[in-house]
Amino acid sequence: MTALPQPLPEHEVPALTLADYLALPEEADRRFELQEGALVMTPSPSGGHQNCSLELAVQLRASLPAGLKVLLDMDVNLDLAPPEQPATVRKPDIVVVPFEAFERIRQQGTLEASEVVLAIEIISPSSRRTDSLIKHAEYADAGIGHYWIVDLDDGPGLTACHLGGEFGYIDAEPVKGVFETDTPFPARVDLAALI
Repeated sequence: MTALPQPLPEHEVPALTLADYLALPEEADRRFELQEGALVMTPSPSGGHQNCSLELAVQLRASLPAGLKVLLDMDVNLDLAPPEQPATVRKPDIVVVPFEAFERIRQQGTLEASEVVLAIEIISPSSRRTDSLIKHAEYADAGIGHYWIVDLDDGPGLTACHLGGEFGYIDAEPVKGVFETDTPFPARVDLAALI
């Protein structure tokens, strides 16, 4: 009988906590997230993705009621584990948060999931599964009330998801053309203008 080789202790990579992640040096040319303690490098967004993100943020900003702020590419601690355990930190393309959270992150640098009113991901070819399945489940587990998924390849289209209790998110039918909603705040998005 042959035993499988075991990794040597000095080759083991420790799982990162939130404090470990926040202590990492900033790298302007790389984009990182933390998934259950594992550092994940994600590709830089394409020009079309960046244009969509900016245009969507501008449209949302015009709809926001007083007291809310739209932010791009911010670290969000999903708070799925105690502080001393491996953390999950995601970087949604867009988040909407109360102004107080915006003021707080100027000092601390990361949002808490409980502060996120709306998280939005724009699907890229390399992120379809992550945005549609993994982040869909993680954001629901973290208690983020509303999650929108924008798919540029399909129209573009927007799928609005809202928490449905113990079942996680309930997904509305994808919308093309103009998306209108009253929750989590009244908004109108011209999806054709995103491309």
